[in-house]
Amino acid sequence: MKFTKKKAAVLTLTAVLACGTLAGCDLVTTNSLNDLRQVVAEVDISRNADFAAGGAYEDYADIIDTATVLKRDLLANYISVGYQYVESYGYTYEQAFDLILASLVNRQIYLQYALVYLFESGDYTVDGYYAAVDAAEEADKEIAGYAYFLDEETIAKTEYDLKVTFNTTLDSMETSIIEQEEEEHNHDTVRTTPTGVDTQNEDFYDTAYAIYTGKNSASYCGTYETVEGSTSATRKKAYKELLANLNAYGLIEKGENTSEITSLSYYQTERKGAYQDAIIDLLTERFEEEAEGTITSEWVRQRYEETLATQQNTFSEDTEAFETALDGVSDTSFVFFAPDENYGFVINILLPFSSTQTSQYNSSPADYGDPKGNKFLTRASLLQKVRATDQRTTWFTEHNDYSFVASEEDGAYTGGDANRQYLFFENNIKKSSATEGETAQYEPIANYYGKYTYNGKVEVTGENEHGETEYSFTPNKLSIDDFLGEMKDYLFFAGYTLEDEYAAGAEYYTRSVSEYYDEEGNVDYSKFLYYKGNIKELSSFNANEVFVAGSAENEVMSVINELSFAYNTDTAGLNTYLGYVVSPNETDYMKEFEYAAQLAVASGVGTVTVAPTDYGWHIMYCTFSYVGQQSPYVFDENEIAIEGSFSNLYFEALKASNLETYSTNRRTAIINSYDNDDCVTTYKERFSALIKQLDAE
Repeated sequence: MKFTKKKAAVLTLTAVLACGTLAGCDLVTTNSLNDLRQVVAEVDISRNADFAAGGAYEDYADIIDTATVLKRDLLANYISVGYQYVESYGYTYEQAFDLILASLVNRQIYLQYALVYLFESGDYTVDGYYAAVDAAEEADKEIAGYAYFLDEETIAKTEYDLKVTFNTTLDSMETSIIEQEEEEHNHDTVRTTPTGVDTQNEDFYDTAYAIYTGKNSASYCGTYETVEGSTSATRKKAYKELLANLNAYGLIEKGENTSEITSLSYYQTERKGAYQDAIIDLLTERFEEEAEGTITSEWVRQRYEETLATQQNTFSEDTEAFETALDGVSDTSFVFFAPDENYGFVINILLPFSSTQTSQYNSSPADYGDPKGNKFLTRASLLQKVRATDQRTTWFTEHNDYSFVASEEDGAYTGGDANRQYLFFENNIKKSSATEGETAQYEPIANYYGKYTYNGKVEVTGENEHGETEYSFTPNKLSIDDFLGEMKDYLFFAGYTLEDEYAAGAEYYTRSVSEYYDEEGNVDYSKFLYYKGNIKELSSFNANEVFVAGSAENEVMSVINELSFAYNTDTAGLNTYLGYVVSPNETDYMKEFEYAAQLAVASGVGTVTVAPTDYGWHIMYCTFSYVGQQSPYVFDENEIAIEGSFSNLYFEALKASNLETYSTNRRTAIINSYDNDDCVTTYKERFSALIKQLDAE
């Protein structure tokens, strides 16, 4: 498991300008563009006594230049995020702007200190810094100063990320243009996709990457991929719109060549901000290196044992607190102890009644002779007619066509059906591995097997007027027995065997009313169980390997998870880590569901149960269970290096939390040292009229 570094936040106007918010709002038209260029704060930590003669940092006093915060930066931050302080948290406008200004000032303090810290580290020299600055062209001297501290890979990554930001902004604008041009073109709601789709590896960069404006060719922009329906005409419109917004906000200088985006002064301003971010990230990394010495496997073991003891004491007495904790379980948050063994999690796949079947069920009378007035026989009759279909058709359509024709090398599962050709998420499947010495462009999708083709026939019917590929679909229709067969076959394809323990079969639909009740006349929910089976290879469950890619625990869960994305109409269950929490106590679930879910958990990980509710068939798979051991996790320092293992995830989670705390404390101390009248000058009167304007609205 890879934990993403928490980057220092810096506002880029690009995203705000993408929708023209600033250019078209009253706050801009009321204030002249020259007014928006006013300086509202100046920051220069070299005014502190530390930089005076005899001070600790006197050698670096000349390195620090006064930084300015402009009124337009303040306004852009307000429109981007600051308004939420007022609308959601009850701040006054004055308080919101004060908070934003403080944030912008603090960033400049931290950035200036970062330069001093890096010199103090001994890895850099003042002479080397000045040599780098002197060698640069006049317009690039400030960036050259920052680049002096960065290695070639970081510089390449910084340039790449900046271009990605601009392309992402243009993508958003272009998508809006395409949608406006096709208002009459109706789209279905896109089915939920797995978490991580098209997520790029944070270390990836492409030196050939370029910003696509429509004036150039997308094929010459490296790994950039156009949005669905993109043409050079729609891209040019998006670029023209961005330029208009920049111009309206006074961000294009007179006489600038707007045909080349990277030559704009605004681009260079954003580029400078990107290099500043890289310097701040470098300082954060240095702080993390300082803190890492305290994070030993023995320290982690002690934390584990302390947390286990605390949870055992708490959860043994407070079941409600335990069940609340279970709701927060993930691959970074663990519950080490359960007060009862029969707790766990299930993935639930709902194969629903059709709207017609639901209407028939709701309007039907109670079963003849049913002493409780239930409709069990009617429901059983309708359940026999339920047909599931693959729900992923919208992954072929809209502006993100995730489908691709599987090649022989993809090793896709087709169930022996030649019509089944399409897989999904090509980027994550094909571009998430790299040759030695390279970085993969995309991350693999966690807990998603990725080999299950669309279950039906797909035909390309052509392109619509907007350049989108159009398809026709003939989905295969699956009864509950067909679905179970499909599940077994796909598991077997992945190397696992689902063995039947109980299968009701045809007699399930021909029972008498009395068979649903016990001798006391109470509903016997065991009679609704349609199927129970177990994955043979999971007879010995290892909780420490649930998130280890390639382990039996993870592979089977990934297969079931993919089937859930394909068929499940209970969309609330998609993209949960382990599924629904199942308690051995009375729950709010429908009783048939509750019985089958509790049975799955009590029978252990790898168990599949099937039962109905008034919504249709529920297929439940137990992903995690405390059965057999109330404390299933074992911290083992020898497994820290095994990615995805409990020991690895727990170590990395504690490490990330500890490093963030350390870095935050250091940052706070630095800001407190220099956020004073000596180093910071603010001009609140220069935006007081803006606050009054907002107060008056």
